[in-house]
Amino acid sequence: MTIADMFLSKPTLTGSLVELRPFNDEATSAMVEILKDPEVLVKTGSVHTMEQAEEEHSFSEAQHWYETRNQQKNRLDLAIFCKDTQQYVGELVFNEYDPRNKSVNYRIAIGEGGRGRGLGTEATRLMVDYGFEKLGLNRISLEVYDFNKRARYVYSSCGFVTEGRLRETLYYNGTFHDSIIKSILRKDWESLKNPDMISAPTLATVSI
Repeated sequence: MTIADMFLSKPTLTGSLVELRPFNDEATSAMVEILKDPEVLVKTGSVHTMEQAEEEHSFSEAQHWYETRNQQKNRLDLAIFCKDTQQYVGELVFNEYDPRNKSVNYRIAIGEGGRGRGLGTEATRLMVDYGFEKLGLNRISLEVYDFNKRARYVYSSCGFVTEGRLRETLYYNGTFHDSIIKSILRKDWESLKNPDMISAPTLATVSI
């Protein structure tokens, strides 16, 4: 499988709670609305960018962004569809692909209608499984702000290990906030799939 084939192919990944789907018109419209959610903007670090869009009374750039996700060869963007409510509630992405080191960055954003029901946990596990099983990755990394306790718990429960922090990367509401760096390696994922292989150093996390 070539690099282009890896990411130009946009899969549908199905769990018990969610289905991860390529973007369509309905998913695009849902995400444009979700990006107006203040909690989403703060927790994804997009608050300043979208504040400018609101000042200009234009979300056309966001609309165009999601309309072009299925044509991207260097990243994988999928919409999160809640099976219970039959609605699109968020998005997730593999980006910053490094083919030599078989690594990607991971991001997820979920709107108010999809929070607090385990959808993000299942979506993350589906994406991680796909990354290691189908894409042949060795490392999936992410950054999460220190105040986002819910997301940090979800990532840890999915096998992401804390590696360190970037200090004061976000200035919001008069305060600077740190970014926590986490990753999951293929060997971590294999240990989770095969509990007998688990070793304490592999799954240990650094106290925050």
